[in-house]
Amino acid sequence: MSWFRPRTAVAVVAMLAIAGCSTVTPEDSPGDPGTDPATPETTSQGPFTIGVSNGFVGSEYRTQMVDDIREAAKQYQEEGLLEELVLENEDTDVNGQIQQIRNLINADVDAIIVDPNSGSALDAVFREATDQGILVYAIDQAVTEETVTNVGIDQAEWARTSARWLADELGSGSKVVAVNGISGHPANEARWGAAEEVLTDAGIEVLAVADGGWDQAKGQQTMTNLLATYPDLDGVWTQDGMAQGVLRALLAADRTDVVTTGEARNGFMRLWSEQDEDFRSIGVINPPGTGATALHIAMAQLQGQELNPGALDGNSIVLELEEPITNENFDEKWSAVSENPDTYVMDSILSKDQVQKFFE
Repeated sequence: MSWFRPRTAVAVVAMLAIAGCSTVTPEDSPGDPGTDPATPETTSQGPFTIGVSNGFVGSEYRTQMVDDIREAAKQYQEEGLLEELVLENEDTDVNGQIQQIRNLINADVDAIIVDPNSGSALDAVFREATDQGILVYAIDQAVTEETVTNVGIDQAEWARTSARWLADELGSGSKVVAVNGISGHPANEARWGAAEEVLTDAGIEVLAVADGGWDQAKGQQTMTNLLATYPDLDGVWTQDGMAQGVLRALLAADRTDVVTTGEARNGFMRLWSEQDEDFRSIGVINPPGTGATALHIAMAQLQGQELNPGALDGNSIVLELEEPITNENFDEKWSAVSENPDTYVMDSILSKDQVQKFFE
């Protein structure tokens, strides 16, 4: 459904840097909180203002995600359709992200793109936004608030893909540990819930689960500690953002006999390329470009286009998973990205023409 009301634009003072939290003071109040978001009102050709809320900046993934959004915004700015991109971008907890969303509401934005710190704790503030006619899109991690449109891959299927691979490599009776991201984050919970189910059904014993904070250095230390505690383990299931650290810990301990899942990031892939032909792993792609895809969807809706109900799974637009990186296609995939820095995450972004498949 397409719905919004025209909003007074905020004058552009300067483009906001990604490395910090900024608040824009509105020139007008955000509007009548009693507006019915389900009622289509007069469409507009803009220019529009879009806000971005990111509550975790401790990974290369999030940096690339924000950069992708900024790059996608440029074409709309050049066309005069987008006046400003307002960024709320800093490490914070749920309460801090609630304030980020309120800052964006007060900045009189027309749409908000948010990478949420919780799947449900932000629901009330999301309703504050949508009740005022602001379109809200949750990226990377799904939320339960039905007035929000989730845009992203199926995080559970993302995890099942690598967990199935690990189960096939090891077989029933094997012992593994898991190095997860941050407990409580919706993507983390969806991923580990799915991976654990796959491993358990395959008869694999999970010896321990530990957080690596989606950080390579912390992931390496966590894996070092797990190796010391569980020397007889056979494998490791880990998420993206820590696999390079996990592999470095295995290499340092001369434990390449331990089978580990990997990640579609250049640092891990470079290490992978340096191993002998017996080394096997998998990298399932979780594209940072989801945020840029959501921006294209937002701009289409703001201009009056209506989402096709058939394109939605509940309140979610589920993006297809890219082909995972395995030993069978590694050379091809690696040659295409090897010149990028180690922080680069394998990416994909749907263009403004490609997102038309979601619209009537």
